[in-house]
Amino acid sequence: MSHISKRLVLSYVFDWVVIILIAGVGAGFSRTSPNHRPFSLTDPDISFPFVEKEKVSSAVLAVVGLVAPAVIIFAISLIFVPGPTIRKGTPRTAIFKSKLWEWNTGWLGLALALASVFFFTEGMKNLYGKPRPDLLSRCDPNLDAQQSHAVGGLGRNITNGVLLVSSTICRQKDKSKLDDGFSSFPSGHSSFSWAGMTYLTLFVCSKFAIAIPFLLPTSHSTHDPAFASSELNPPDIINKDEPTPSSSSPQFRSFSSNTVRPLLRNHAAAPPTYLLVLAIFPICVAIYISATRYSDFRHHGFDIIVGSLMGFLAAWAGFRWYHLPIRRGAGWSWGPRSARRAWGVGIGVQGYVDEEGDRKSRQGDLELGQRSGTTSRGGNDVEPRVV
Repeated sequence: MSHISKRLVLSYVFDWVVIILIAGVGAGFSRTSPNHRPFSLTDPDISFPFVEKEKVSSAVLAVVGLVAPAVIIFAISLIFVPGPTIRKGTPRTAIFKSKLWEWNTGWLGLALALASVFFFTEGMKNLYGKPRPDLLSRCDPNLDAQQSHAVGGLGRNITNGVLLVSSTICRQKDKSKLDDGFSSFPSGHSSFSWAGMTYLTLFVCSKFAIAIPFLLPTSHSTHDPAFASSELNPPDIINKDEPTPSSSSPQFRSFSSNTVRPLLRNHAAAPPTYLLVLAIFPICVAIYISATRYSDFRHHGFDIIVGSLMGFLAAWAGFRWYHLPIRRGAGWSWGPRSARRAWGVGIGVQGYVDEEGDRKSRQGDLELGQRSGTTSRGGNDVEPRVV
């Protein structure tokens, strides 16, 4: 790995360019006036007061959703990578490259998640133009001119009927404040906070192996007992008068498997509970930020739910785009693309790593002092580091 392909490096620089462009388009959407959906002056769902000081401002949201995860990812990559599997005498250059790569992919995934959810959230706000719960407070409607601004409903023809009016009835002079009143769906605070905090949770779970205990696929039968037969039937109570099964009989094979194979219950164990608390804490932060949008009368419940789901999905997609599965990845991100496939592949070509890239990844494992397959407790193979 003494030579790094400029073609490969430029392809990842371009990844950053694309992500920045996505975020830039989202920023453009945020400065565009949304559609103004007609509304009723008697609708109680948009009659809440306007709260001047939000519990979580946009600046705080940026710090919590972007800056804090980025700093934590950098610190973890700097301090804990490459981990305890590295052998003594490993070249410092190899260690530095490993840290640099995990930092790069960690930030790439975070940036992709946040940029994409920002793009979709701002675009959807403009398309739907849904009134916020505090719209009437923002609008300051001219109640004496309802009929002249009516655009729908049966209020003109039926007593006590619903009359829909347009935003032209509003006397609000601050255009940005009025436009923001039609940006209720989906919740931007919810989508952005859930994207950043969920990604941070996934990253922490990956690096510190925080997952519900599970059994990796092995050659062992799924019908293997959790306890060895000797634990359930001590030798001193076994009937010695019974004939010993032949080596070819199913009974012998079952007995042999129970005495030789590792016990299923010893293939995995629960992580320390304090790690679970560390992983869940970012989710609690996202829940709090989402809840404030409801208590500040900025969003309806459905807006918050959809925004939260958007953020969660964006975080999962951004994480998996650059990282191995948490359960099988041993805390590593995917390795780099092959130089010859860095900018794309043609039809009929499988994946973005060719034989040359696979050979270099094995060489990178050797530089880090890792074997081509790391074995976990119970004899299950874990994906090696690919650099």
